[in-house]
Amino acid sequence: MLVVLYRAVCGPTVLDRLIGVNAIGTKTTVLLILIGLHFHRVEMFVDIALAYALLNFIAVLAASRYFQKRKGLSLAGEDNE
Repeated sequence: MLVVLYRAVCGPTVLDRLIGVNAIGTKTTVLLILIGLHFHRVEMFVDIALAYALLNFIAVLAASRYFQKRKGLSLAGEDNE
């Protein structure tokens, strides 16, 4: 996760940072499932992991829409509609 954290903090572009944040969220979801397996309470940790994954997905979508509208992440030749 340290390599992905480096990409999320020091990425050369905003897209690299968004992908890094999304990858950290995915790895955290898997880590929550593994913790559930360790404590023999998978049913509880699956609910937490699903809620976290959904929150991560919505947050990355919102951030990508924001940066697409405000920072011009679309291709130079396209119109921003």
